Amino acid sequence: MDKIWLRHYRAGVPAEIDLNEYASVNDMFARSCRKFSQLPAYRNMGATLTYGQLDRLTRDFAAWLQSLPGMGPGSRVALMMPNVLQYPIALFGILRAGMIVVNVNPLYTARELQHQLADSGAEAIVVLENFAHVLEKALPHTPVKHVVVTQVGDLFETHRRWIVNFAIKRVKKMVKPWRMKGALRLRTALRRGAASKLKEAQPSHDDLAFLQYTGGTTGVSKGAMLTHGNLIANLLQARAWIQCGLEEGRERMVTALPLYHVFSLTANCLLGIQLGVQNFLITNPRDIAGLVRELKQSRFTLMTGVNTLYNALANAEGFAGIDFSGLKLALAGGAAVQRAVAERWHAITNVPIVEGYGLTETSPVVTSNLLESGFTGSIGMPLPSTEVSIRDDEGRELPLGGEGEIWVRGPQVMKGYWRKPEETKNVITPDGWLRTGDIARMDEHGFIRITDRKKDMILVSGFNVYPNEIESVLASHPGVLECAVIGVRDPVTGEAVKAFVVSKDKALTAEALIRYCRESLTSYKVPKIVEFRTDLPKTPIGKILRRELRPVSHKEGNATRLTERTATGIASTSRSPPCTLH
Repeated sequence: MDKIWLRHYRAGVPAEIDLNEYASVNDMFARSCRKFSQLPAYRNMGATLTYGQLDRLTRDFAAWLQSLPGMGPGSRVALMMPNVLQYPIALFGILRAGMIVVNVNPLYTARELQHQLADSGAEAIVVLENFAHVLEKALPHTPVKHVVVTQVGDLFETHRRWIVNFAIKRVKKMVKPWRMKGALRLRTALRRGAASKLKEAQPSHDDLAFLQYTGGTTGVSKGAMLTHGNLIANLLQARAWIQCGLEEGRERMVTALPLYHVFSLTANCLLGIQLGVQNFLITNPRDIAGLVRELKQSRFTLMTGVNTLYNALANAEGFAGIDFSGLKLALAGGAAVQRAVAERWHAITNVPIVEGYGLTETSPVVTSNLLESGFTGSIGMPLPSTEVSIRDDEGRELPLGGEGEIWVRGPQVMKGYWRKPEETKNVITPDGWLRTGDIARMDEHGFIRITDRKKDMILVSGFNVYPNEIESVLASHPGVLECAVIGVRDPVTGEAVKAFVVSKDKALTAEALIRYCRESLTSYKVPKIVEFRTDLPKTPIGKILRRELRPVSHKEGNATRLTERTATGIASTSRSPPCTLH
C-alpha cells in the first residue's frame, strides 16, 4: 500500500523501527536499571525509588513468586492497585519471574473482578488493602491461590509509613473490614524473596507479557494478549515519534492516569523506564487541588492525560500560576480532545495537547498528531511501522476521502483474545489486519478523522463501556421488563451512559435502578440517565434497535451537534470521572 503519510513526517522520524533493539520488556528494563541506577525512577507522596532500588525490589518480588508452589512460566498474576510505588515493583517483578501481568481496575465490583480473575486463570493477586473487601467477596469463585495485600505507605520510610497507613485506615476510614485466610503482606513477600534465588526469565518477542482486559460485545470483558514484542514495538514507535528534544535521564513525567490503563501503561510506565524518566505517580487524580499542588512542586517536563483531566486542570484554581517553562510535551489519548479544552490548555501552558488514537488491542498507540500541531480535530497519522487502511463493509480499500472502517496492521497488534479464538477471527484477518470498528476518513496527507463508531461501544473518560454488560445487569432487576443502553454526549466525561427502561413495576424509580447498578458495575459504567418508556423500538424479529434510541445528529462542518429526542420520565445522577482511590 502507498504510505502517503510518510511524506509528511517530521524530520528525523523514521519510517520503520528496529524491533530487535530489545529482546523483551525485561531486556529493556534491565538495561535502564543499569544505565540510570542512581537516578530517581518513581516518586509518590514524597517518597522516591531510584532505578537501583527498583531493580532490587523487583528482583525480590520475582524470586518470591517463583518460590510459590504451582507457579511457573506463563502463570497469571493480577494487579489491583492505583498509582502507588508498589505497582511498578509488582509489575516488573511478575515479568522477571516469567509470568503474565493481568491488570485489574481497582474500582471493579466483586462481580466484575470475579469474571476477570476466573477468565484469566490468575493464580495470584496483589491488591491494595483499600479494595481487599471486594476481593474477599470474589475470591471463592476464582482460581486465585495466593493473595498479597499492601497498604498505600508500605514503601515509605518507617515513621512516615506508620503515619500514612494509620491515617488511611483509622482516621479517614478508607479501608473496609476484610478477612482472607493465608493472605500475605507485600513487605513479607519482599523479605522472603530477598532470601530466595531468582532464575531470571528470558522471554522472547512472542511470549505473552500482559492480559489487558477490554470491554466485550457479548457483555463480558475479554483479555487482549499483548506480547513482549507488541509492547516493545509500541514504546519504540512512540519514542521515535516524540524523541525530538527529550533527554534521557533528565525528564520528569506526571502520571495521573492509572497505570492499569493501557495508555498509561505504555506511555508512562514502559516508555518512561526506557527514557530514564522520573515518574510522579498520582494516586488520586480526582483530587484536582492536590494535583495542582503536586504540579507546582514537580517541575514536570512531560504529561499524559485524557480530555476530562486536561479540562479539570485548565479550570482549576491555581493552575494558571504554575511555572510551565520546563514543559515539553502533553499527550492525550483514550477519548477525543475537545477544541475548547485544547485551546484553553495551550493558552495557559503555551504547549499544545498532542492527540493520538489507539486501542487496547494495539498496545495501544496507532496514530498521533504532529508534536507542534495545535488542535486539529483529527487523530493524526500512523506511527512508524504502522499501516492504516480505510475499508468498506466488504473489506475493500477505499480511495482517499472515502468513509469506512479503520483497519490497522503493525507489530503492536495483539496476538488475539485470551481463549477466544472465534472472537479473534472476527477482528484479525489471516493477513494480520485488525478491524477496529471505528469509522473514519483519510486525507491526502495521511491524517485521519474519525466520523462514527461501528460498534455500540461508549467511551466514558477514556474507558470503554459496552451496552450489553449494563443491559444484562439492568435486566436482572425484578422490576425491569426490557432495557437498552446507549452513549450520549456529556460535557465532563465526553460520553455518558443512558438507559431506556420498560418497567413492569410502576413504583420503580430511576434512582433505585442507578443504586442497583452500582452494586454490580464500576462507577463509570453506571447509567447517568435513566428514561422510562412504554416500549422500545424493535426489528420484525424482536431485536431492540439501539440506533433508533440515539440522539439525532446534525453535522455542521467539523462539529456534530447532538439533539436528544423528546422524552418523559427522565432522571439523572451526576458522576465524577473514573478515579483510582476512594
